Amino acid sequence: MKIVKESLAGTFESSDLLVKVAPADGKLTVVINSEVMKQFGHQIKQVVNETLAALGVQEGTIIVDDKGALDCVIRARVQSAVLRATDGQQIEWETL
Repeated sequence: MKIVKESLAGTFESSDLLVKVAPADGKLTVVINSEVMKQFGHQIKQVVNETLAALGVQEGTIIVDDKGALDCVIRARVQSAVLRATDGQQIEWETL
């Protein structure tokens, strides 16, 4: 999927996260800020990267501000932000 506009998904509430997505040419940049980075940073990165790969995102800027969200919440917020940032491209629902 190609990211063509900026979008947001989520909140700054406890046990949630805010995902910001913006277009970027030629590279994929993922920035993760988390209160639990020392304990779960690797897992958060893995879930974000797997979700982006499943959606076919190869370029863009993804900023994740985590407040202790579970994996399923991370996955849902990343999916929502990316889908909002696409320009009505056909969604392959099977990959989600």
